[in-house]
Amino acid sequence: MHHDTPLMSTIVVGLVLAFALGTLAQRFRISPLVGYLLAGVIMGPFTPGYVADQNLANELAEIGIILLMFGVGLHFSLKDLLSVRAIAIPGAIAQIAVATLLGMGLSYALGWSIGAGLVFGLALSVASTVVLLRALQERRLVDTERGRIAVGWLIVEDIAMVLTLVLLPALAGILKGEAAAASLSALAWPLAVTLGKVAAFVVFMLVVGRRVIPWMLHYVAHTGSRELFRLAVFAISLGVAFGAAVLFDVSFALGAFFAGMILSESELSHRAAQETLPLRDAFAVLFFVSVGMLVDPAIAVRDPLQLIATVLIIIIGKSAAAFVIVRLFGHPTSTALTISASLAQIGEFSFILAGLGVSLALLPAEGRDLVLAGSIVSILLNPVCFAVLDRVLAREAAKTPAPQPAVAKPEAPRDPLPVSALSDHVVLVGHGRVGRAVGTALRSAGTPMLVIEDAPGAVERLRSEGIEVITGNAAASGMLEAANVAASRALLVAIPNAFEGGQIVAKARALAPQLRIIARAHSEEEIAHLTHHGANSVIMGELEIAKAMITEVANAARVPGSAATADAPDTPPAASPATSAVGASAAGASAA
Repeated sequence: MHHDTPLMSTIVVGLVLAFALGTLAQRFRISPLVGYLLAGVIMGPFTPGYVADQNLANELAEIGIILLMFGVGLHFSLKDLLSVRAIAIPGAIAQIAVATLLGMGLSYALGWSIGAGLVFGLALSVASTVVLLRALQERRLVDTERGRIAVGWLIVEDIAMVLTLVLLPALAGILKGEAAAASLSALAWPLAVTLGKVAAFVVFMLVVGRRVIPWMLHYVAHTGSRELFRLAVFAISLGVAFGAAVLFDVSFALGAFFAGMILSESELSHRAAQETLPLRDAFAVLFFVSVGMLVDPAIAVRDPLQLIATVLIIIIGKSAAAFVIVRLFGHPTSTALTISASLAQIGEFSFILAGLGVSLALLPAEGRDLVLAGSIVSILLNPVCFAVLDRVLAREAAKTPAPQPAVAKPEAPRDPLPVSALSDHVVLVGHGRVGRAVGTALRSAGTPMLVIEDAPGAVERLRSEGIEVITGNAAASGMLEAANVAASRALLVAIPNAFEGGQIVAKARALAPQLRIIARAHSEEEIAHLTHHGANSVIMGELEIAKAMITEVANAARVPGSAATADAPDTPPAASPATSAVGASAAGASAA
């Protein structure tokens, strides 16, 4: 091991161990998160062998948080955020208060001071950004009402923790009993400055960012360079997050979220989300590795009762408080249960707050150890919470009678979806550049069509045009059934991801053995993959471009000095690659 390359060794060892243990966990039908966390424990200072650089791991994990929040912002809009403010703001504040009081109660039983109890309780009150968002994304809930409430709740918690980190040093003397009272200005001034910086950042993003960020991305997109576009997306997400932290003292996560939310108003938001996906997932894994590195496994033997009590506050106390609050606001049980499961864990802000409490001599080292151990246990158990949630919701759905026309809109893609009444129609998966061209051709031909799309902007446009659309991932359970593919004439898979396309093709083939399936590919390997899973025809864009060019050259050579189509009525005049591809797709649909 080369100890003079701590960055490289931290990334390589972290990813390799996370891959090995995550795969092993998946093999035993356990969440891969368990493997990622155990990889961190193995790399940490409390176990023998290689010890990674904790500070570097934390910074790498911060990049994962930035990219994750940027991706969530891309699926959000300011209207979405404001639509849940009535429950997110009071709900998050009330839940933080309940969790803090429970933590203070445990600290009192352990003989700690009031200041220690306050810091300990606050550390147990705030959920992990990464864990919450991964859980919502896995269940395709980010774009639903439940997902919007959870993310709005998370943003309020984020702002509350930023204020706490600013005010805690000013209150440290009082909480330790070293000062009888503090002047009003000593407390009011830091609070006013912090709120002013947050407000200034929001105004700056709405006034300046709303104009500059989409313009910059559109400019880069028109250069035609995919590398520059990808670099622009990362520069915007990381640059805005870093600038927000340095200039406005706003958390990285909040800055990245606003950058994504501003960019969501652009037509390029869907492409930007795809570009960040690979690195986002990789750095999110490093976040869980960094959490595992903080944990001393010996605490389970040294302080078992205290650890159990801490975990119960996180999983039971916080969840029960959130459930009651959401129900009091009149939301259904499914929403309350989703919010409860989402908040039944703690993460990055908890570590920062606990570390600050120890440095200010407010929180004993035992309290920090309990927060860290409670975090890893709650993260390990969070998939179990969601598994229980899924079973409860499935049981409730089974008891519910078949949906009537008046209630044909489910709350979330995971809930039972009504089956489309269309028949002898074309199901189009994806409405990006290729999907839009195909859809236009099908509508011009008068072919009935249903679109499956997960980008909110595209969904809204399709519905405004009177086209039937199902929101979500076509590979998800129940989506193709809802599109009534068994009664359709053809399935057109227009998404660029061949791996996901293969899943869709395989599911569609199982539902309708005689269905005509046409898919899209970018390489010979992808053609083989999609054909293997059941596609009747796979169209490769590069080959269609080559065919169109050869046709034009042949026509020009055959009829010198005249238009390419003068003596070739069967050949479209000056056919563009996109037109050729659309024609091929439409022909395939008609043949079906």
